[in-house]
Amino acid sequence: MVESSTLAAHEIDAMMKRIHAVPIIETLQMEILRLDKGECEGFVPRAKKWDGIYETFHGGLLATIADTITCWAILTKIGSEAKVATTDFNIRFLRPCNSGVRCVARVIKAGKTMNLSEAQIFDSDDKLVAVAQVNYIKLN
Repeated sequence: MVESSTLAAHEIDAMMKRIHAVPIIETLQMEILRLDKGECEGFVPRAKKWDGIYETFHGGLLATIADTITCWAILTKIGSEAKVATTDFNIRFLRPCNSGVRCVARVIKAGKTMNLSEAQIFDSDDKLVAVAQVNYIKLN
């Protein structure tokens, strides 16, 4: 069950319906741990098939996780049905990762059109692996 202290059951249900409609969720075996107004927390287990050149969790997939979890954080503010697209993304990798990851995202600013969010990615020892900022445009 997804944790929340700020969203009603029908809001969580709508978010989870939208989340599970996106194929990358199943591909990465992503689990949503928490949804709150302007925040999302998720977990992705490590699979050796996703390793990069140094036999650690591939950076491109860590970026995908950050992009995905920040999207869900934004949709908790602007509505689960909103059509959005990433317009700007940056990530800083701080250390290699040899475990599953927990990604915590929060909205910095939700606007009528542009929405800025940030994500922190932690390894299984709660060490910070990467930080990202993602900007989404609302299309409808």
